[in-house]
Parts: sequence; structure tokens; C-alpha cells
Amino acid sequence: MARMKKHRLMSEINVVPYIDVMLVLLIIFMITAPLLTQGIQVDLPKAVAQPIENQKDEPLVLSIDKEGRFFLNIGDKPEAPVEDSVVLERVSAVLRRNPETPVLVKGDQNVPYGRVVIGASLLQQAGAPKVGFLTDPKGLEDNDRGRRPRR
Repeated sequence: MARMKKHRLMSEINVVPYIDVMLVLLIIFMITAPLLTQGIQVDLPKAVAQPIENQKDEPLVLSIDKEGRFFLNIGDKPEAPVEDSVVLERVSAVLRRNPETPVLVKGDQNVPYGRVVIGASLLQQAGAPKVGFLTDPKGLEDNDRGRRPRR
């Protein structure tokens, strides 16, 4: 008669393959993360303002760089400048789909004021009931906070 061998169950888990997969994913994420950050370099004016409360919809942001070019955070290429007519078309399409979308203007502090007014006007023509302005609250001194300088 053949003796049956008793095999003991192995109670250890080999985690080396999992560590290898984790390291490969970590490298992939480290390489792709900087590519995902997009944006237009805008030097926001500093002002005291109440922060916007968290909203369920992502805001539609019209950025205006120091040369006065418009950029929208929607569309195929948010880092590419868009013409005035394209701003009107895209914003009106978004607001037709969701009229509750918050609309904000992110204007460089060195842009001519008239260009900011044109941008806000385009947003209102597209159907935005309210237009907000983004500011940079960091780095304000007492004199910048609306207080009178001491004499």
C-alpha cells in the first residue's frame, strides 16, 4: 500500500509580486502626475474676500492672462487661448446644460481693466446670472486688508 503524504497548508503569503506591481504603479503615477496639472499662469490680484463655499458643480473659469488672452477651463485644450466668439459659444452651451454652474473670472492683475470687463460681459451674454472674481488672499499686509494706514 502506498502511504499517503500529508501536506501541510502554507500559512504564509508571498507579497513580493504585489510589491513589484505597487512600485511599477508608483513610477507610472510619478511620471504622469506633473502632466495632468494644467493651467494658465495668472498673477491674481490680492484682496480680502469671503471664500466660496463648496459647491457640487465644478465652476466654469474664464482666465485672462497679462496679454489679455482668454482661456476656458472647459474644452479640448484648456491651455490654448480662445477667441471671444468661442467663449460665448462654449459658456452658453455649458449653461444650457446646467444653469446652476458657477461662473468665475480669473484675471491677471496686470491685464487692462477693459479686457476683464469684456470677459465678464461675454459671460453675461452667454447666460451667466452671476459672475464671480477670483483673488489671491495670501500675502496680504494690514494696509492691503482695507485698513487705514497709521499716521
